[in-house]
Amino acid sequence: MIPIKDINPSRTAPVVTSLIIIICFFIFLYEVILPPDLREIFISKFAVIPYEITHGIDVPPPDPLTPYGNLISYQYLHGSWMHILGNMLFLWVFGDNVEDKLGKLRYFIFYTVCGIVAALIQVLVYPNSNIPLIGASGAISGVLGAYPVLFPRAQIITLVFIFFLVDVVAVPAAVWIAAWFMIQFISAMVSATHLSMGGVAWFAHIGGFLAGVILTKFFAPKENGMGSYKVAS
Repeated sequence: MIPIKDINPSRTAPVVTSLIIIICFFIFLYEVILPPDLREIFISKFAVIPYEITHGIDVPPPDPLTPYGNLISYQYLHGSWMHILGNMLFLWVFGDNVEDKLGKLRYFIFYTVCGIVAALIQVLVYPNSNIPLIGASGAISGVLGAYPVLFPRAQIITLVFIFFLVDVVAVPAAVWIAAWFMIQFISAMVSATHLSMGGVAWFAHIGGFLAGVILTKFFAPKENGMGSYKVAS
């Protein structure tokens, strides 16, 4: 299933979501123009390396932000066009409404914290791995976790592939995201027997999603007596 858009208009422009997307694309374009050897060094400098986090050391090349600062910088790196296009599509579809509901500053902090938690869960499962962890998917998984909590009745316009048939259908957000989460969970369980392998950071997706579900109640503005929401700056 590929999300195309949601039937859930926002009241405000998705400024933070748009900036995150723009920054991710600019950084990725910079990665693309680097020679392969320098690209690998650049990614290693700013990616999360589980071994560095669990052992408190900096494996060369040195990290300008320290290994722990990379818990933020890794969220803006991507490994391929498919990687960044898929992540940014999900962020664009789901992020604008969550940003609208939480407010600009709260949304940015929420997004960043979910990305940090996602990386730490991946590190917990792969504590001695030297494989760089990169990508916005952990933070975006947090956005997906928040979405059905905030908008349980929203509909997601989805491109569905059934064998050779392609159709566009409207799927309730709760159903869509539940199906997405089950795919992540099953994939994580399958990959758990191949801890030394690279590929998709399934446990980061799970960690980011659960962080999003839990943290939403702390970040979402409270309803006032009139039934409307206070707007966070």
